[in-house]
Amino acid sequence: MGDYNGANYVDINEVPSPRLHDFKKVSVLPLVFLIFYEVSGGPFGVEDSVQAAGPLLALLGFLVFPIIWSIPEALITAEMGTMFPENGGYVVWVSSALGPYWGFQQGWMKWLSGVIDNALYPVLFLDYLKSGIPALGGGIPRAAAALVLTFVLTYMNYRGLTIVGWAAVLLGIFSILPFVVMGLVAMPKLDPSRWFMVNLRDVDWNLYLNTLFWNLNYWDSISTLAGELPRDCSSREFLVLFWNDIGVYSVCTAKDKYPDAPRPYKIPVGTIGAILMCIPPTILIFVVLALSTFKVMVVSLIAVAIGLVLRPCLKFVERKRWMKFSESADLPDLHMLIRRAFIPW
Repeated sequence: MGDYNGANYVDINEVPSPRLHDFKKVSVLPLVFLIFYEVSGGPFGVEDSVQAAGPLLALLGFLVFPIIWSIPEALITAEMGTMFPENGGYVVWVSSALGPYWGFQQGWMKWLSGVIDNALYPVLFLDYLKSGIPALGGGIPRAAAALVLTFVLTYMNYRGLTIVGWAAVLLGIFSILPFVVMGLVAMPKLDPSRWFMVNLRDVDWNLYLNTLFWNLNYWDSISTLAGELPRDCSSREFLVLFWNDIGVYSVCTAKDKYPDAPRPYKIPVGTIGAILMCIPPTILIFVVLALSTFKVMVVSLIAVAIGLVLRPCLKFVERKRWMKFSESADLPDLHMLIRRAFIPW
């Protein structure tokens, strides 16, 4: 076959992509619960931080970590998400600042970390459920339940974001209520002296910090839903951490590269302030990376290496026309939109 020269082509009986304006937009309440599940999903897994570091460090971690990490990440997501109101989210940010190659790397690592992360939830849910249903503790019943949960959640995502949003509302209420009840039951037995228990020599810093990241990270994931929001709306760890530095750098680069681009929301500290704001979380990233196990490091570096060669391979396959990649004609040219925002015509 000859090389692909960049011309558009279609296959016989090819079905056109659905129009963007035909999709229903996400309302505020489902959006709130989608953010809740993207970031935390409830106090599930918090026990690991207490087990790893004791009550005092666990409490301090959930008080201090949001200031160091969550607030900067949320502010960056708010500014860049309104600057690029498209479903590409952080991939669009990095692509606009550093080019499509590094945008692909960002998307590849986020997707891979999401696959690993999402695989944990059926298992974690069954671990809680087996206390009431012992049969789910292992064997065929546990495997069957995990497969059913995975199938149901996958089918919901296939049906669309509106269904997922309202399902998140119901699941959020369902998952929070038991903890509310248990909290009320435990109040008479509270002993504040236990909150200050700590033994620094026995702290598992790797498990402790990764648990904090797992429960308070992923604010930027909501940017991948930006295209599903009304236009007037103002509203696992190593892989994510490794590429968050690229994301932070691309945000600062995009702010400097397109200073006049329209941004309905701006971080109220300017570019220099945004850079300074990102220094503590960047240091924290390197600390967590340094504490990771050798096995995790090897697997992650292999994943990074695959991503580095994957895009050139895909472009080669596309040029040879061995495979066709669908592209929606409704998606705007982001660079053209930015130029039109501050170049007079």
